[in-house]
Amino acid sequence: MRQPLWLRIAVHLAALAPFAQLLWHGYRRQLTANPIQEITHRTGIAALILLVLTLACTPANRLLGLRQAVPVRRTLGLYAFFYAVLHVLIFGVLDYGLDWELIREAVFEKRYVLAGFSAFVLLAPLAITSTRGWQRRLGKRWRRLHQAMYLVVPLAVLHFLWFSKGGAASIEPLTYGAITALLLALRLPLVVRTAARWQAKRRGPPVNAGRPLQSST
Repeated sequence: MRQPLWLRIAVHLAALAPFAQLLWHGYRRQLTANPIQEITHRTGIAALILLVLTLACTPANRLLGLRQAVPVRRTLGLYAFFYAVLHVLIFGVLDYGLDWELIREAVFEKRYVLAGFSAFVLLAPLAITSTRGWQRRLGKRWRRLHQAMYLVVPLAVLHFLWFSKGGAASIEPLTYGAITALLLALRLPLVVRTAARWQAKRRGPPVNAGRPLQSST
């Protein structure tokens, strides 16, 4: 389905808004006393929000009949990957100075880093193979590969939750976790079948239902 021009523009502007705000606040020197931590946090949150929105596209179509949500899904996913790349680069380059030994120790000794790194490793091939060309080349394997998104988003939430270290700081990641759990539950076969029956009932019977076909003679 082709997206209306206004929708494409709106999605791009909304997805780029956090990046534009980050650049503006950096120019104005408004990135708090710890700018690296602030930039890391902002890019991570932007990536997580876009991942959750990507996960919401299919239920929005199935339950609410928002067909325009389906073609938007790819754009949201690619922007999520864009912010995830920034998040990882800031962590590796600015925070750890490309010290591979320190980075390796962080990945294997800090559970929140391991969860985030795992989510990024799973997300990267999804972004690379998001084009129609890759979809044709992979065939049925493409859909199975992209089901990895069902692991990417929970791992990203877990990364945020473990980083928050409990207390009041856990409320935000737990909220994302609850939304993610709901969006995954809406993909259960029973829910999908119920939604399909509800959509069919809402559309009503076909125009010619119950009417005998008129003879052509």
